This record gives sequence, structure tokens and C-alpha cells, in this order.
Amino acid sequence: MVLLTWFAEVAAEPLVLEPTDRRVEWETNTWSLGAADEDRSSLSVAEVVDAFEWTAAGVPERIRDLGFPGVATFYVWHDEQAGQLRCSTGSVPPDALPFSGPYVASEVLGPIVEGCLADDEPGSVAWSELDDAQGLSEQAETELEITPLDVWASGVGASH
Repeated sequence: MVLLTWFAEVAAEPLVLEPTDRRVEWETNTWSLGAADEDRSSLSVAEVVDAFEWTAAGVPERIRDLGFPGVATFYVWHDEQAGQLRCSTGSVPPDALPFSGPYVASEVLGPIVEGCLADDEPGSVAWSELDDAQGLSEQAETELEITPLDVWASGVGASH
């Protein structure tokens, strides 16, 4: 299963925690995975959740090996536009993750994984949705309610 093999690769990749250079941290520590059709039908949400939790459980030791003394968070989200599950580790607490929009940090990963595995058309946005967005007035855009991104966050740094 491609998806589960991917977790082992993520757990072995280099880890950079550099609070003064979040861009390097993001580029090094962020992974994305689009579940292949065969994985979507053969994997259970529980298997994927277990694999992410296993990956997160190994991060504190890697952080200690780096000698990093600060706060760090391992986090997972479903990037609906790309049709991918993404994960990253950052030298930030769960309430300061580097998202440009609103998000809700959660201790429950299952619904995030379920949303990705159940996505019938991963990575697709209907043209009609884009046309609707282009037709909005500036005032209407500011009045739109933005649904926060659900993010599973696990404290993995020295203070967790």
C-alpha cells in the first residue's frame, strides 16, 4: 500500500526546526500525499490515523537528537484544493501554525482523514464555483464566512 509506505519515508526524512527561518522549516518538513484510487478503497480511516500517530510518536526523539529545546508541533490537514493529506512539523505551538487563513486545531484526526479518503474528485474545483467567485462584489467577498481549516495538532517539542 503506497499510502502506508509513505509514512515510513516521512518518519526517516530530515527534520529542520529553525524558528528564525520558518520558510526553510516549512519547505523541509512539509509532506503531501494524494491517496491513490486503490488506497482509497482498501485503507480504513483507522489505518491511516494509526500511521499518522505512529509518525508523530517518533518526532519527539528526532527533536531531542537535534538538540532543539523549544516548542514544536506535528500537524496534519486535508488540502481539499490539491486533494491531498498534508503533514508538517514546525517550531510553533498548535495555536500559531503557519496557515494564512483561519484554522481549528483538533486532537481528533479521524474526520480529517475520512474527508480525504471520501473525496470523490480529489484536487478538483468546479468551474462553476470559480465563476461564482469571480462574480462576487468586493463587499460580498468581505462578508463571506470562511470555514476554518480542520488541523490535527500534536505537541512534539520539549514542552509537550
